[in-house]
Amino acid sequence: MVDIEAATGYVVAHGDPIDRARLAWLDAGSRPSADTLLRAEEGQLSSGGWAPLIGSGVASIDATCFRLGELDDLGALDRPAARRALAWLAGSQRVDGRWEEDQALADQAPAWARPGDPEAQLFLTANATFWLAVSGPPPGMVPAWGQDAKVNPHAEVVSQGAEALRAVLRPDGSWPSYLATGWLGGALLYYLGSFYEAAQIQVALAERVPQLSPADTAWLGATMRRVGVAPNDWLMVAVARRLSQTQRSDGGWDNDGGGPFAVHTTLTAIRALR
Repeated sequence: MVDIEAATGYVVAHGDPIDRARLAWLDAGSRPSADTLLRAEEGQLSSGGWAPLIGSGVASIDATCFRLGELDDLGALDRPAARRALAWLAGSQRVDGRWEEDQALADQAPAWARPGDPEAQLFLTANATFWLAVSGPPPGMVPAWGQDAKVNPHAEVVSQGAEALRAVLRPDGSWPSYLATGWLGGALLYYLGSFYEAAQIQVALAERVPQLSPADTAWLGATMRRVGVAPNDWLMVAVARRLSQTQRSDGGWDNDGGGPFAVHTTLTAIRALR
């Protein structure tokens, strides 16, 4: 069984103020201070996106989605900075419904986001569409009596992105891209109500969970929980089992890149298990 108290203690001991604010939001819904939110939003370009490296000046799909994930952990997707980032993402969609990094980032982009790579296009499409979708209400939400229905301003972009992902799904539920494309796309389709296709992807993912790294396991679980997949769902049970097997004695989890990102992985694991 995962030791949540030890995981919390690890973040408190090793995280920075933004990490601890993320923990407070995930743990108790405590709103961050205005200063903390401004620090979390630092570096946003005039276009609305964030660059992969400080000073590069070119907004990145991958980097912007990562920052949106951090802001989501602070309950800040409704703030102007996040709204500008989402508008930039929506405006960056290609005519075929996909996303691709700017060619100017070819030397900086990691393998999973490299311009010109079809697998990277699908990953970025799943990632961008996921954040554009969850930033608004689920489709078909019925408002309470006397309230106006909230509409996702990027609904058309989300629909096109989801269709681009559906078009490449194989009959067995697999997809021609990275594993993360699967859990981002699967969570997206679940959120949009495409439960059959989402279930096919979940079956394919479940077979891989026992071999996943702690960071990927946490990311998978947090993504599914973000769209309302229940903790007792069979995929989430497998995620919890894998996280219990890989938790370190200090309460944290390793990150694939090592170093300080272990705190980020631990926060993601906490989100997956809440």
